[in-house]
Amino acid sequence: MSSLAESQERADAVTEMVKAIAHPVRLRIISLLCQSDQRVIFMAERLERTPAAVSQQLRILRMSGLVSTERREGEVFYTLANPQLRQLLACLDGCQAA
Repeated sequence: MSSLAESQERADAVTEMVKAIAHPVRLRIISLLCQSDQRVIFMAERLERTPAAVSQQLRILRMSGLVSTERREGEVFYTLANPQLRQLLACLDGCQAA
């Protein structure tokens, strides 16, 4: 695996991922999804936003490949596309607290 220092392509991909989560609502959505898979209505309640506003941010996260959907018993649940995002969020949270 090449490092970020050695690969412009890899650096570009990481930059796009960081841009996708560099919004307070999207960051909080990812944080909720780190806890468990979620429905839009639940996230909207937790974030004190409308379901439409949360859906708009989820669309950006889906397009970035950070979240995916799964249909269960007729309902759509959002989930992390890459479980390593949990580590990233824990690291970011720890860096902020330092």
